[in-house]
Amino acid sequence: MEGVEAVTFCVYIFQQLVLPSMKHHSEMSEIKLLGTAASPFVNRVQFVLNLKSIEYEFIDENLTCKSELLLTSNPVLKKVPVLLHANKPPICESLIIIEYLDEIEPNIHKILPTDPSDRAHNRFWAHYIDNKFTPLYLELRQAQGKDVKEAVKHKIIKGSQLLEEAFVKFSKGKGYFGGQDIGYLDVVLGSFLGLTNIIEKDNEFKVFDEVRTPKLAEWEKRIWLHEAIKGDIPGEETLMNLMLLKSQKKVLHRRSR
Repeated sequence: MEGVEAVTFCVYIFQQLVLPSMKHHSEMSEIKLLGTAASPFVNRVQFVLNLKSIEYEFIDENLTCKSELLLTSNPVLKKVPVLLHANKPPICESLIIIEYLDEIEPNIHKILPTDPSDRAHNRFWAHYIDNKFTPLYLELRQAQGKDVKEAVKHKIIKGSQLLEEAFVKFSKGKGYFGGQDIGYLDVVLGSFLGLTNIIEKDNEFKVFDEVRTPKLAEWEKRIWLHEAIKGDIPGEETLMNLMLLKSQKKVLHRRSR
């Protein structure tokens, strides 16, 4: 190859391959996550960032005195998590953030399945976990009297059995909802394992039982040990403070009516 042609070829390779990669790396390094370590909704975003090896800056929010950055980034809901990515508009709500991360880094640890039907069913069960199943944890903590508590525990047990059936369907005999490795429902349900642990200790029962839900009982052990997850599951004291804060907010809300 002639000298001029060689230089031209090198410039072409640099422009087509190296520059886009450098730009992408620069943009990915400009990710910030507004959140609190006690929030399962924040934790699940952290899990996905870890799984995709995306570097980010974590900005810890005091939910009793929300920062101006949070209020301006999420003026509608004023909640965490919020993802800030370079100069793009803020992205709110954990499940939306997870899908966004999966789209900007599709080649590193795919979170959602590629099949449209499978994606739809994953989203259905994520909605069930967030809006039907895990709200029972707070209901149990606030329940007064043995009979009321037992009734809520029964609902949690029935819910865990439904999730066991879903796990069998999605895992296809492998170790995770996502199959061979962690997927969408693994990070959604896995983000509540710290709270699950507290609920079990306080009420002397197992949410995921080795007899009643054997697949999920084994799955739970795997999640606790997973390198991308175990470091961001909050401790008991951190979670207790969050639950206390939520309880106080509910009391104040009732009094203000």
